[in-house]
Amino acid sequence: MDLLFLSRRIFLGDGSHEAPLHGGIVVDTQGIIRRVLRSAQEVNTYLYNIESEAVYDFGDLVLMPGFIDANVHISEPGRKDWEGFVTATKAAAAGGFTTIVDRPANATPPTISVASLKSKTNTARGKIYVDVGFWGGIVPGNRDQLAPLLAAGVLGLQCTLFGSAPPVGEEFAAVDEAQLEEALQRLEMENEDEGVIAVHAELPLPVDIPADEEASREYASFLVTRPPSMEVSAMQLLSRLAQRYPRRRLHALNVSSAEALAPAEACQRAGGQLTVGTCPHYLALCAEEVPKCGTEFKTWPPIRERSNQERLWRALRPGGAIQMIASDHSPATPGLRCLTGGRGRGNFLKAWPGINSLQLSLPAVWTALGGGGGGGGGGTSQDLSLSLADLHRLMCWQPAQLCGLGRFKGRIAEGYDGDFCIWSPEEEFTAVPEELYTATKATPYAGRRLRGVVHATVVRGLHVYQMFEGFGQPLGKVLLRKSSRKVVKFVRM
Repeated sequence: MDLLFLSRRIFLGDGSHEAPLHGGIVVDTQGIIRRVLRSAQEVNTYLYNIESEAVYDFGDLVLMPGFIDANVHISEPGRKDWEGFVTATKAAAAGGFTTIVDRPANATPPTISVASLKSKTNTARGKIYVDVGFWGGIVPGNRDQLAPLLAAGVLGLQCTLFGSAPPVGEEFAAVDEAQLEEALQRLEMENEDEGVIAVHAELPLPVDIPADEEASREYASFLVTRPPSMEVSAMQLLSRLAQRYPRRRLHALNVSSAEALAPAEACQRAGGQLTVGTCPHYLALCAEEVPKCGTEFKTWPPIRERSNQERLWRALRPGGAIQMIASDHSPATPGLRCLTGGRGRGNFLKAWPGINSLQLSLPAVWTALGGGGGGGGGGTSQDLSLSLADLHRLMCWQPAQLCGLGRFKGRIAEGYDGDFCIWSPEEEFTAVPEELYTATKATPYAGRRLRGVVHATVVRGLHVYQMFEGFGQPLGKVLLRKSSRKVVKFVRM
């Protein structure tokens, strides 16, 4: 028998209704949406004529497609104490995300071969509370693994142009322009044009900017070492490649500098397949707010000055240079983050970079960007506030499109997975690290008043998280794309 989900504020995300409707959604026993009831009258007629196995009435809470985060570091196997599948997917579910996509770095081994992909998927099965897909990695020397990784089911390929901090940088090395182009050529030679290539878009400086070692506990000592020019030069590189290889989709990850948007916009106007993503912390936090020793704020590229933010906000509008928002969730142990006692505490120059934000991404963005016109904690002006439609586009539909999931995830429509986020955009709460489900708790949002409370998360018709009842069973599925040159379909295992 089918399940029926009711709300007076259903946002479909299917392009036909901008305003939420009072209605219901029928989900079958396979977790697939079979019918959308678009009015209270349709709901009453359905209830009168058809018996459902269960009816879930969420009243005035917003019921919308589950959010999708295409930029998450899960460090298992190998570094489970940084972040594992159980903790990451619990945090995702508590944050309203029904699908996340794992980055290829941080785990041991990194996902740079078919064998390491199998290690990842075997570790994930039976542990995950939301659906999880995987990126494959591009590193120097693994070009012969790229097409096999795509054939084995990764949703795309990723690389970095700037070496990661050790120990990850020793296992997942950066590529330069020649090596990235070599990878593109290899894929083109093999007639493999499926899947996007996503790039951490910072290029090394010709000459490093020396840091002030005497002021290592001050954020400015770190910020000066990673200027916007690193992102600008990387975006210029990607723009060249996007126009040189028009069949290949490229995506710039984690863009923090508004100065890097101009080359991306020029490439997009010229027809290049180049998309851009930013992160909640670049929209909600600013350099002026980072406290002394606050290494939980450190990330690559860095959180920049408040004056940089408004240009990022404007680029989020429909047709703007930025197509999506994703967390780049990358926690590590307190010792690596220089958050423990001792002489190294609060050292921005030595701390591991990465923001713990997966569970808080939705309220951080909703608060910073004005929450539908109600004003926001990030200081946005009224004309820059986001609607539910914008939030859905940036954090659900465009990520689904990027990862090739748009045929069955990212909207509420017949034939799509019954993935829902049920939340109150008006409710507020104070972010408390101890209430996060991640493996480590330090977050730059600690103590902040945020708007937007997730009450329940549903994956394929199953309640995986409920605000006052906790979690259901870990019934998330591994998402692998089964591909050939003739047909592309997805296997949900």
